Amino acid sequence: MPCYQSAHIQSRAKFENFVTEHLTPISQEFDSKQSIPHTFFSLLAREGYLGSNIPKKFGGQEMDYITLGLLHEEFGKGLCSIENALTVYGMVSKPLIKFGSQHQQQTWLPKIAAGETIVALALTEPNIGSDLKNVEANVITEGEYYILNGKKKYITLGQIADLFLVLAKCCDKNMVLLVEKNTPGLQILPINNILGLRSNMLAEIIFYNCKIPKANLLGQIGNGLTHVIACALDEGRYTTAWGCVGLGQACLNAARNYSDSRVQTENFLKHHQLIQKILTEIIVNVKAAREICFNTGNLRNERDISYISETLVAKYFSSKMAVFVANHALQIFGASGFTKEHAVERFYRDAKIMEVIEGTSQIYEINIPKVCLN
Repeated sequence: MPCYQSAHIQSRAKFENFVTEHLTPISQEFDSKQSIPHTFFSLLAREGYLGSNIPKKFGGQEMDYITLGLLHEEFGKGLCSIENALTVYGMVSKPLIKFGSQHQQQTWLPKIAAGETIVALALTEPNIGSDLKNVEANVITEGEYYILNGKKKYITLGQIADLFLVLAKCCDKNMVLLVEKNTPGLQILPINNILGLRSNMLAEIIFYNCKIPKANLLGQIGNGLTHVIACALDEGRYTTAWGCVGLGQACLNAARNYSDSRVQTENFLKHHQLIQKILTEIIVNVKAAREICFNTGNLRNERDISYISETLVAKYFSSKMAVFVANHALQIFGASGFTKEHAVERFYRDAKIMEVIEGTSQIYEINIPKVCLN
């Protein structure tokens, strides 16, 4: 087991209690209604979870990376849509902290932490998924404004976001803009009935001649992808990896409880050797993913440069683990696992999405050898 400090143990207990009391009882409702009510974001804000990585001077919690990981693990156990929403908050906040102007930071970070501003990260496009260097959203300069045209698709929280962090191009150079929801020319088209993470309120965002003040440029033109978005993705990979650990643990808990109570051929499932084999594989994979994430968190806390490659490994292994153990857990449940009577049905759907968000497994299989074998 990872060697947690007493503060981490206390934080985990706090997160677990919150999820058990406020999220788990209504997780199926959120999934069925395909939405997260504003009141729940307010609750998350009051607990400080929306500002988990935001400095305290801006009203955030400024959590260390192990505490941040434990937060995402516990929410991954409760409902991956909420865990992913928290990931998006972190992916927007981190670039603002690192590259934002003083005005941008003072304007947005306190509002994000307080739950007054819901945020979204607008990267993916109808024709562009992993190939972000070739985004088609285009910007031209007009006086003190940037004129933005383009489309983004599958944007988490896009239906309700107040502020979008948008990757685009200007004169073939990548750039990132902060775009407010009330900007004239911005249109939001909801996307519903997706396979997993059904509460994420995905949307397609259309920008038609949107005038964005030049003060809303985040970072510099030319470093939008290599610096700003790279920072966002690094943060998202780390927290998503921990969220997968939580999902894996939820699968294990469900499989264990079901095998303890279900009788087949006059024996509880847990007494069947083949079921014991399945449970063993789930246990070992969840433990391995947790160890990898814990090690990565320590490297990030220590600012060891190897955290970059280890974060890639953590997300790759943990997301594949989630798919593996969700499949195993569903097998233990048999036909009943395919009904909404059991949460394992949702776990199975959500797990597959985790292998796609923040970079597909195939992208990691290309990049991990490049960074780990140099």
